[in-house]
Parts: sequence; C-alpha cells; structure tokens
Amino acid sequence: MWRVQLFKLNYDEQEQTAVKEVLDSAWLTMGQKTIDFETAFSEYLGNDSQSLAVSNGTAALHMALLACGIKPGDEVITSSLTFIADQNVTYMTGAVNILADITSMEDWSMDPAEIESHITSKTKAVMIVHYAGYACDMDHIVDICKRHNLYLIEDCAHTPGADYKGRPLGTFGDIAAFSFFSNKNLAVGEGGMVVTRNPEVYSKLKGLRSHGMTVPSFDRYKGRAVSYDIETPGLNYRIDEIRSALGLVQLKKLEEANNKRKELVEHYFRRLDDIQSITIPYREFSRGKPNYHIMPILLSDKIDRNSVIESMKQDGVQTSIHYPAIQNFTAYKGKVNTTPKAEYVSAHELTLPLYPTMTHEEVDIVCGTLIKGLS
Repeated sequence: MWRVQLFKLNYDEQEQTAVKEVLDSAWLTMGQKTIDFETAFSEYLGNDSQSLAVSNGTAALHMALLACGIKPGDEVITSSLTFIADQNVTYMTGAVNILADITSMEDWSMDPAEIESHITSKTKAVMIVHYAGYACDMDHIVDICKRHNLYLIEDCAHTPGADYKGRPLGTFGDIAAFSFFSNKNLAVGEGGMVVTRNPEVYSKLKGLRSHGMTVPSFDRYKGRAVSYDIETPGLNYRIDEIRSALGLVQLKKLEEANNKRKELVEHYFRRLDDIQSITIPYREFSRGKPNYHIMPILLSDKIDRNSVIESMKQDGVQTSIHYPAIQNFTAYKGKVNTTPKAEYVSAHELTLPLYPTMTHEEVDIVCGTLIKGLS
C-alpha cells in the first residue's frame, strides 16, 4: 500500500538466529538472555546504571512511580507533549497529573521554568520526556528537583543512544524508563527497561517486576533453589527470552542505525529548510547528541493538516501525529491544566517517515508529496 511507510524494522538474519537460539533452548520466560540484555544495557549507559528488562515501557513507568512511593493525592508534574502512558500510569497510582508546557515552538522539550512554577507542597515527582530523542535541559531540571526534594523520573522511550553534554540520557534521574516498542530505535515488539543508579531503588524495582518473589523461576528451573518467599507485593511485568534476545541484537546495531537516522534527517533539513509554511523543531539543537527517533515538523496555522495527511496518503506516503493533545482525550477532558504551546503543537504537528533502512530517494519522495500537499 505504501510507497514510503512511517517506519520499518531494521531486522535481518541476526534477529532470526537470536530467536531460534531461544526456541532451541526450550526456556522462554526470563532467563540468561534477559540477564545478558540487562548487563549489556547497563554497560551501554554506564554511570553505575542497573537495568531491569520489563514487559513494556508503560510497565517501566508504573514501576518507577511505585518505587518512588507515589500515592493517592500526590502530584506528579508530567509532560504536556507525550504519549498518554505518562498520564495513565500517574492516574493509576491515584496521583494527580500536573502538565508542564513545552519551551517554545523551536524547542518542544519540557520548560524548566514551567516545571518549577507548578511545584506545590503536594508535588512528589517530576516525570520528564526527551521528545523525539532530544535532551531536555537537564542541568536546570536536576537542580530544580534537588532544591525541592523531588523524585526525577526520565521517560526515555525515545532516547536510546542520545545524550546530554556527552552523558547518556537515562542516567540523570532517580529512575529511567525505556520503551522497545516496534517503532523505537531499539525495537523488540513489546518490551522495556527500567534503570536506576540507586541500589535500594533497584531492589524495590526487582520485587515489583515479578510478584515480589525472592527467587526467579529460572533459578528454580536450573535447580539453584527449591522455593521462594514473597517479601513485598509485586506485579508481573516480566519480559521474555525472545524479546531479550532481539534486544541484544538491536543494541549492537543501535549506534550505526542512529547514525543513519542522523544522515536522513540532515537530508530532510536540506529539502525542507526553505519551505515557508513549515518549521522544524530542534533545528539548531546544541544540548547533546540526539538519536533522531522521529522526524516532526510544524505546519503553519494556515495549513489544513488533515488535507495534507490525506494528500500524502493518496500518494502512498504514511504520516503520523506526535501527539494528540492530552486535554482533548475523553478520559482527561476538564481534568488537567491547559498548556497553550503544547496544545498548539498538537494541533499542527506532522511526523514524516524515518527509519534506518530508509534511502535518500525515499526522503525525496516524502518531501515531494509533502510539498504537493501543502500547495
């Protein structure tokens, strides 16, 4: 159907071999592949990181809030331009979502001044989002959280391979949550990673992931234990060996894949810079190395976005929106504060195709159909 689709997996025989190895092992749930994936991911992030592979990024965010002791009535400051998982997990703990607006039309990261303006005696945590793989202003945000004694949770769903001033994203907060959904830079279908540098928090997260059990099933399978204790109530947010095996392969490919994304984004810039009816956020980004997770543009308010989407669809180019305004969702209408800048972006943003195996010729096709749709 699509001449150019929104994303494609950069899979090959390496992923096929990895899955076959798991099937041949006859052990599918958490085991040695998961241990290896966690170890490799921790080493990749450095900075004394401890990683736990989980079933998805939303599970990682939920575990982060629970490990921080977030309870009903607490307030959590969350991003106004993000996938709804951030707000959903906050709501599920009984806490109140307080949205912080973005910085500007050029910088869609959470505004540190906005974060600080929303802090009250009920605020317990700040959950930031590194939108599109571009780092937030971490110097100011870390300082704010330290001065106000708040937990800092990094939503790193977009960030594997990105950094802030040379330090990997996911190593600044008390806890970081990564997503490995199919369209992510590191993709395993469903899956995630929760990361901390605090041994006490790591122990809490470990219990939350698997029913609070003191001994994992893999150890009993290997004969290293007979039974187990339940030290604290927990959930079942375990990953499986197939996805961990895929994650190990994808992690090895990550740097090369991100470099290809960078090359493609720069080609987009060359093709789109002179189009007056659009602007490109993060065009002059200088806070670190992005990983170019998605290719967002902002349409002029004189442009009918739905018409552009339909025109590009008719020409075989798939697009998306990152993200619809939280305030417009039925579940949150009238229940969260307004964020004018983010709401404007939500109404005018368009995401163009981007993936590591994309060609310059495909970028040209996308740009051509976009220009046609704008006319």
